Amino acid sequence: MRLGLYLNLYGDAADRPSLDDAVEQARLAEQAGFDWVVLGERHLHRPGYHEILTSLTWIAAHTERIGLATAGIVAPLYHPVVLAQTLAHIDVLSGGRLTAGFVLGYRPEEFALFGVAQRERVARFEECLELLTRLWTEDEVTFEGRFTQVQEAFLAPRPVRAPRPRIWNGGRVPAVLERTARMCDGWTTSFNELDADLPGKIGEYRAYERGPGTLGAEVIVCREGYCAPTSQGAREALEEPLRDLYDAYTGWKRTSSDAARYAQGWDEIAARSVIGSPGQCAERLEHYAAMGADGVVLRVQPPGMSQADALRAIEAFGHVNSG
Repeated sequence: MRLGLYLNLYGDAADRPSLDDAVEQARLAEQAGFDWVVLGERHLHRPGYHEILTSLTWIAAHTERIGLATAGIVAPLYHPVVLAQTLAHIDVLSGGRLTAGFVLGYRPEEFALFGVAQRERVARFEECLELLTRLWTEDEVTFEGRFTQVQEAFLAPRPVRAPRPRIWNGGRVPAVLERTARMCDGWTTSFNELDADLPGKIGEYRAYERGPGTLGAEVIVCREGYCAPTSQGAREALEEPLRDLYDAYTGWKRTSSDAARYAQGWDEIAARSVIGSPGQCAERLEHYAAMGADGVVLRVQPPGMSQADALRAIEAFGHVNSG
């Protein structure tokens, strides 16, 4: 199973602007055989959240082989040309290690911050990805969109990964699955997608017609994860910081249909996660492989968990996946 490590980018007054912990985790994940480090995006968070693109560049500079992925960039908030150019340069600087994952976004305050009407998010998302993909793959682009127009535009340098970096998209409703099949190369699930719903969602996604130029139909399952010598030890390390994070999500997700899932108890959370002893974690990874997942992204460090605990879990997952 290909594994990704979802890095904790939550900052606080003690560590800003340092990303030392994230760099240490990324290097250990590289040594442990993980396929990607994965970064998310958040705005208007106190006491802080490290910006995704500069953080990705910093992690690229401090690693050598591991893939660099996002899950995901809130595409409607960005000017497509700026985003295409920045991501292309990250791919160049990292030697072709980029996977660009996007999401629609859901927080009204983030759209207001960037001066973008939330009702336009789907149209902006599709326009952004269309123009970005063309700039990555074509020698010259003329584009007349609803929000962006360019004449005889080009990127130099273009991404080094051939034919271009892979594109992921996250979301859970049928419209998102259809859009992902049409415009992207992989689907990233939410961290709280129920196991019982996954086989149907995977089948639905892969049944939609692929768009021209897409590079496959990867399924990347995002899960809470913690591996310890015993299941009780895993729970003791993870439960309190994860509960604090989920309590925060109930506020952030107040406008989303899945908000109630963040109010569930430990047993419900564990049932859709990769948490426990090495044997239990190996069984859970095999469970997702049997569903048709191509990779699993693990969030092992909610805000508030010590660096030492996070490093122990990363190393343990490396042993599990190589065993």
